[in-house]
Amino acid sequence: MAQPPGIHARKAALRLLDAIMRRGETLDTAFGAATKDVRKFEDKALARAIASEVLRWMVDLDAAIDSATKSNLPGDAKARMVLRMMLAQWLRLETPPHAVLATGLPLLAGGPRRLAHGVFSTLTKQELVLPEAPTLPTDVAQRWGERAGPIASGLAEPPPLDLTLKDAGETEIYKAKLAADSLMPGHLRLPRGENVEKLAGFGTKEGGGAWWVQDLAASLPARLLGEGDGRHVLDLCAAPGGKTLQLAAQGWKVTALDISKRRLDLLKQNLKRTGLKAGTVRADALAWEPKHQFDAILLDAPCTATGTCRRHPDVLHRIGQRQIEEMAELQSALLERAQGWLKPGGTLVYAVCSLEDEEGEAQAERVTLQPHPITQDELPEGLSPTPAGWLRTDPGMLPDHGGLDGFFIARWRAG
Repeated sequence: MAQPPGIHARKAALRLLDAIMRRGETLDTAFGAATKDVRKFEDKALARAIASEVLRWMVDLDAAIDSATKSNLPGDAKARMVLRMMLAQWLRLETPPHAVLATGLPLLAGGPRRLAHGVFSTLTKQELVLPEAPTLPTDVAQRWGERAGPIASGLAEPPPLDLTLKDAGETEIYKAKLAADSLMPGHLRLPRGENVEKLAGFGTKEGGGAWWVQDLAASLPARLLGEGDGRHVLDLCAAPGGKTLQLAAQGWKVTALDISKRRLDLLKQNLKRTGLKAGTVRADALAWEPKHQFDAILLDAPCTATGTCRRHPDVLHRIGQRQIEEMAELQSALLERAQGWLKPGGTLVYAVCSLEDEEGEAQAERVTLQPHPITQDELPEGLSPTPAGWLRTDPGMLPDHGGLDGFFIARWRAG
């Protein structure tokens, strides 16, 4: 019996969700294996979009499913996950209900297809509508407190595509070439869904290697170190290399350190594509000892990455207090070591793509170096430093421009 068109993408989405929710894998880590049998770029993108919308709206989708059943389905039931996918496609991806049924019910072969058909039909007849912003899982909302509402408002839509230019002087040129917006020099913003490798300026041929993918918020830590003028900077935990590329483009002599060979290989590929230069070191930053001190250090520390929840909504369901505490302990150790590697007068920038206080403000309060406050004129319009001179961004900020990732950034000088 022939399978309906699009069924392979739905099967891949189901595998992807299973890897995340049952095995705790990340969306990125699970994606390759889940979509290995899917050939077309468009179908791979559809599988990811379905899984992402389920993860983004899961609390609201579950509430709808429970409203249409006499007794609640178990949280890990396959029928519940398939219904989540069906509703996400109808409500978020605007897939017609008949197409949703045709590609959803075959996923329950040998299972409760009549139940799934009945629940979905009931909800479509009721003309179900999702709220304006996703409802956060209870533990997440409790952690984020007063910030939870504004953050959730920034999660309703997947993020646009941000690029950082190697040469900020070419901003207007590439704005025109790519029909992009820009929120500050060296930054471009395009609609989501673009095939990056087909965009002008990507490849290594003449005119290529002109930019790399990097969220606007993720570009700010390196920007806060300014022009290098040939001075030495250490990029700690550097791979896959967006900030290394920035620092090299800003004229720093970069030492990029990371523990992962695979991620360092990716960094080297990015350096080759852009024609930028940096020295790379594969080492554990907690055991490594530099041969000299540095004029500046950028510590974009390993973290829970909850600030990337717009593009990685799996963090809303994978990350809890245990992971936050583990990351905070590692961050404290890295900060302690990094402070001793600065030359007198050197600058340290600490950053995490996390929305957790334990990974941001609590870490900064323990640093003993002289504060070097972030100033308003260093930031894109619409962002402001905190009273302490730090920067805290979240997905609810810059709503009229498509938002940005959540980051905490702080800066100090060595005495």
